[in-house]
Amino acid sequence: MFSRIASLFFLGAAVMAAAPAIDREALVRRHNPVITRVDYDAPFTVGNGGFAFGADITGLQTFAAEYHRNGVPVETLSRWGWVTDENPSSYTLADANKDFTLPDGRVLGFPTNASTPAGDWLRKNPRDLPLGQLALVWDKPDGSAFTPADIQEPEQTLDLWTGIITSKFKLGGVPVTVFTACDPNSDRVGVAITSALVTQGRLRVSLAFPRGHDINTKNTPALDWSEPEKHQSVLRGDALVERTVGGLRYFVASDRELKPLAAHRFEIVTTPGPEGEIEFEICFSRKEPRFRSLNGAFIESVEHWKKFWRETAAVDFSGSTNPLAAKLEERIILSRYLMAVQMAGDVPPQESGLTCSTWYGKHHTEMIWWHTAQFALWGQGAALEKNLDWYRAQLPAARALATSRGLKGARWAKMTGPEMRESPGGNPLIVWNQPHPIALAELLYRNAPTPATLAKYRDLVLETADAMATMLHFDPKRGQYVLGPPLWIVQEIYDQATSQNPSFELAYWRYGLETAQQWRVRLGLPREPRWDGILVKLSPLPEKDGKYVALESTPDTWDNIESRHDHPSMLMPFGVLPGQGVDRATMGRTLDAVLKNWDWETKIWGWDYPMIAMTAARLGRPETAVEILLRDGPNNRYLPNGHCPQRSDEKLDPKAPPGARRREIAVYLPANGSFLSAVALMVAGWDGCAEEFPGIPKDGTWQVRAEGLKRLP
Repeated sequence: MFSRIASLFFLGAAVMAAAPAIDREALVRRHNPVITRVDYDAPFTVGNGGFAFGADITGLQTFAAEYHRNGVPVETLSRWGWVTDENPSSYTLADANKDFTLPDGRVLGFPTNASTPAGDWLRKNPRDLPLGQLALVWDKPDGSAFTPADIQEPEQTLDLWTGIITSKFKLGGVPVTVFTACDPNSDRVGVAITSALVTQGRLRVSLAFPRGHDINTKNTPALDWSEPEKHQSVLRGDALVERTVGGLRYFVASDRELKPLAAHRFEIVTTPGPEGEIEFEICFSRKEPRFRSLNGAFIESVEHWKKFWRETAAVDFSGSTNPLAAKLEERIILSRYLMAVQMAGDVPPQESGLTCSTWYGKHHTEMIWWHTAQFALWGQGAALEKNLDWYRAQLPAARALATSRGLKGARWAKMTGPEMRESPGGNPLIVWNQPHPIALAELLYRNAPTPATLAKYRDLVLETADAMATMLHFDPKRGQYVLGPPLWIVQEIYDQATSQNPSFELAYWRYGLETAQQWRVRLGLPREPRWDGILVKLSPLPEKDGKYVALESTPDTWDNIESRHDHPSMLMPFGVLPGQGVDRATMGRTLDAVLKNWDWETKIWGWDYPMIAMTAARLGRPETAVEILLRDGPNNRYLPNGHCPQRSDEKLDPKAPPGARRREIAVYLPANGSFLSAVALMVAGWDGCAEEFPGIPKDGTWQVRAEGLKRLP
């Protein structure tokens, strides 16, 4: 078995005889992460975009509790596994409403009361479900518990070229090798193990099922192993488990016999080969799964990742003498892998991808650009299309939400599960999620400017724009259209009941409506007169003392240090966006002010660093762009596996044992996605940019080769 799996690594290498200008295999494999100790911050992941399996140092999930307590969790998650508690009180969003006054004097209820019983239930339901846990079981000679301290001489490698994890270590001096892979076409995990301990019957594998997550913790919750009577794990035949949890029914199948050990716990029964080798596959599915072939997960993983790395975009900094070049290249490769394995499921991703749960697994629609724009820029447009397929399917729900708030078209919920139902809290007052479907559809059209693309996303673009237009109010006193209140702007620190005319949202409204007009023309339709009227009279970006500010109604960005934390969103109109209505000199002064006076320690998120770098690049300041993109900061520190955790706002549990540390968000994929979008802008440029590699310094220390990257607008 060992030689058979090893041959797959060779297969992954052998196909590169006719290498392109960039040696893709060399580029990818020189960044294979290798772990030589039990590092709770460095579990590896295999997955297919909508399903993923996190592996600890053993290649399985043997020490899941320790990894959760001390670093990054290892779980088995999907974007189809959702569980919902009973709703005996029949709570609806209206039960969480609070009244707000609109600019035209109307009073409208928004479901912002999250702390009420209705608000609490609606936020926590539905929520994502951990599907199962695979673990090694070792019978130690002294009979004591198997702990991470027992792992001797570990060496674990994630081979990015094949998607296979190889975990080598010793137990009691006896070598163990574990291979782990995921089928790219089904939610199937393949495992192969070689050790004399297997032959001796002292090393086995268990499959166990928790009830779910601890819902008392919003972000990075532990698995909940309590109340076994409240869920079911029924063995059907000798290798199929039917799971029932809170109305969710799914199946877990093995190509080997499953032996019940206790409630919700089974042993995978295998017959070792002559060298102590065993192999098995476990498949998770909403329907009863069927296996195609032994080792299929390994074979298909190799073929998939070979194709992925060869056919998508690449950037190579080899030959550079700048010490930041290798760091930048490594972060690109690891981020591309992580985004590919975690961010393209049946429901758009949560902010922690498929590593662990955050906000009860809900998709935050304001993050969809950060998650998926990079797919269109790096030659992986199909993954973006899959995310937008969900938006297209949810148009009826978005239309209903718009109607309930007196709007035309389709309005998008902010924090939502698979049904696109709003979650109470500040979420319903956030609006910068609205133009995202237009911007993302535009990226896909730029890649494939065909009638088919226009037809596919026509309703999504035009109905989203319709809702955006009716969310604005005409102020006759100033002769301009205004946005808000109520409003919770990108920089989530201002009074929601009084906020009006935030800088980024105004800029995004202008971009979204103008882009929708271009779609109408491409479709053979006349420009919408009302939208043109709005574009002529839309409020300008707010500024004060020669710099842009976050918010017109409270223009204190540069007067009050308390207003200089969270997202510096006043930079986004000329960075994320191409700068319609932006004065370049004013934006330059604004960038200088952010770099000098922003509160970088209180709370700045992982996607802010790339966002600022994008603005610096468009302003012709590549040295600043690279420095800020790679700056060491509280939420811009990347782990050996490529993840970027976000610092906790929560206090450490006083009952936690010594050495335990707690991050509020163990991993944060918007950081990786925004990083990739920023690199695309810095390397490939934007419309009208004549300079090659405009975001990379021209100081002689950088050597850049790029293939397949797309420009931004």
